[in-house]
Amino acid sequence: MGQLEKLLIKILSGTNDKNIEFNDLCKILKTLGFNERIKGSHHIFSKAGLEEILNIQQVGSKSKPYQVKQVRQVILKYKLGGEFNV
Repeated sequence: MGQLEKLLIKILSGTNDKNIEFNDLCKILKTLGFNERIKGSHHIFSKAGLEEILNIQQVGSKSKPYQVKQVRQVILKYKLGGEFNV
């Protein structure tokens, strides 16, 4: 099991949202096929075929817990984790 798979499991478990590194969350979204654009401190992720747009920001080196929850909800709703065989 690779590092990204372990991170995806950590995000999907929902037990440690406040300890997800911002750069790791961005890396997961890019791996899942999201396009990123940056406007100031906002990293905006979108993907063709999805109606949701994910707008995430960092606090220090971490992601905001409620934004990790939003990412988890989108991954589960569209069953995007299959690219990792999770």
